[in-house]
Amino acid sequence: MKLVVGLGNPGSRYRGTRHNVGFEVVDGLVARHGLRLDAWKALAEIVEWRRPEGRVWFAKPLTFMNLSGEAVAGLMGFYKIELADVLVVCDDVNLVEGRLRARPEGSEGGNNGLRSITASLGTAAYARIRIGVGRGDERRDLVDHVLSRFDVDEQPVMNAAMDRAADAVELWITDGLGPVMNRFNADSKEVEK
Repeated sequence: MKLVVGLGNPGSRYRGTRHNVGFEVVDGLVARHGLRLDAWKALAEIVEWRRPEGRVWFAKPLTFMNLSGEAVAGLMGFYKIELADVLVVCDDVNLVEGRLRARPEGSEGGNNGLRSITASLGTAAYARIRIGVGRGDERRDLVDHVLSRFDVDEQPVMNAAMDRAADAVELWITDGLGPVMNRFNADSKEVEK
């Protein structure tokens, strides 16, 4: 059994913001496979995707970004999901817009959702796919930046990045993180050119 968690903030106020790209990837996967998310214990929206290789849970925490770890730890405990079978998808201000970076573990890189998950699980050794949303104007407050929506000229790059991230999630489900890193970390370098 696997768990794919897209990070973001719940509610229409945050829909379409840079901080919610993880939510959008999960929404894209759910739509792609004709599934529907339902509330789970007021901690997350989840849906089970039954596959020949095993069950996969897609989840969007309802705890807000800073408390994402509560939802992830709760889901892992309830469904008895091993750490090696968890993948987190989130935004990254340290990456160029549209670039993907998959890693088997690492620091939170300033992402409070990853910080919360690491604190709740007691380890940073869980797989993650980060989607670059850029830093924006250095004079602008970082919180304002991640809670802003993409400009019209940024949207095509970000839509393509979220589609690639959904493809990367599907590859992780079937083949693991190594092939995802080989294909998508390299492919996304093209975004920077």
